[in-house]
Amino acid sequence: MNTEVWYLIIGLLLVGVAVSGTMLKRLPLTPTMVYLGLGAALGPVGLGLFEIDPLRRATLLEHAAEIAVIVSLFTTGLKLRVPLRDKLWWIPARLAFVSMTITVGLVALVGVYGLGLPWGAAVLLGAVLAPTDPVLASDVQLESAADTDRLRFSITGEAGLNDGTAFPFVMLGLGLMGLHEIGEWGWRWLAVDVVWAIAGGLAIGAAGGFAVGKLVVYLRREHKESIGADEFLALGLIAFVYGAALLTHTYGFLAVFAAGLALRSLERRHTADTPVEEMIETVTTGKKHEVAADPQKAPAHMAEALLGFNEQMERVLEVGLVLLVGAMLTPQFVAWRDLWFVPVLFLVVRPMAVLLGAPGRHIGKVQRGLICWFGIRGIGSIYYLMYAVGHGLPPEIAARLVSLTLCVIAASVVVHGISAAPLMKWYHARRRVKAG
Repeated sequence: MNTEVWYLIIGLLLVGVAVSGTMLKRLPLTPTMVYLGLGAALGPVGLGLFEIDPLRRATLLEHAAEIAVIVSLFTTGLKLRVPLRDKLWWIPARLAFVSMTITVGLVALVGVYGLGLPWGAAVLLGAVLAPTDPVLASDVQLESAADTDRLRFSITGEAGLNDGTAFPFVMLGLGLMGLHEIGEWGWRWLAVDVVWAIAGGLAIGAAGGFAVGKLVVYLRREHKESIGADEFLALGLIAFVYGAALLTHTYGFLAVFAAGLALRSLERRHTADTPVEEMIETVTTGKKHEVAADPQKAPAHMAEALLGFNEQMERVLEVGLVLLVGAMLTPQFVAWRDLWFVPVLFLVVRPMAVLLGAPGRHIGKVQRGLICWFGIRGIGSIYYLMYAVGHGLPPEIAARLVSLTLCVIAASVVVHGISAAPLMKWYHARRRVKAG
């Protein structure tokens, strides 16, 4: 297909995304479902305008998904304005660490005894499919920094954390297949891939985000410098902490997420006594240069400006990645014999992992039930899968895991997309009734 046609298609698609938002809200559809359908329609099973083989294009897909995930994780960190000592963090922390581990174990068992995979491949499948997605879960995540709803906070916090905590299990799966050094009895995996990589990633991200944020606020307050170009600041900070984490062999996903949290923490230190809605309204009105340099408003203006830019960039990346997923849904990578695995993951594995990993009195039964359902899978799974393929997976196992992962993501986009709006509407109506 020639370049002119590509320009035409991309232009029509982006204009369509811009003008169809209100209409889609009246239909049982989400923008992500539309992108997925368009990708399939333009791909080999439809018009055949383009084709992408996930096995031959693993490196390209890995880096594309990588960019989408780190942008989304930084955005997620900026939305979570609650201090780390707050009890709201208990549920997402348990979901990201305990429920994550349970999910990997349960999927591995199903993989070995139900799908006939070797243990290494089964653990890798669990790691690929365990993390919930920060890119595709926008309908059930926090709407802004002012949102502290327990359900939304739990889902958002889980998605921000578990895209990094899944990495040790990816390395474990590769190690069990002889593609990564894990040491005798797994000592190296535990010391390096778990303890060092997780702690180091969080520390690098927090330190980098806080240091850059303090520098920019100082320059703006004291010298009226570094005002504007917030998009460069956002991309620069993301790249800086992500690169630093990779160079030190720690998890860049956690570093980027922690950097977003650090910037939000810096803002909160200066505006803790101001109602968050008032803070947002204050920094989004008035002359930009005056607000950005104001001694009291500078940190809040920086955080909100970066959040606004990243949210827009996140949407653009989502369009491209989901289109690619739709185009990859070809007969070669849709194994009908394995489709039973999808409802098992959504209706058995996810609920069991949530109920076992996050019990207690810190969240209500309805909220816990919705968390059990909204285990949305998406772009993060594509990244981990392509990362593993690039590390030398045997072709037969790679094709099988690609097939299973694409089916899970496509099903998640559809079933979670259709159910998100009505379930969240019911949930908020129920809360209003109880409050009133």
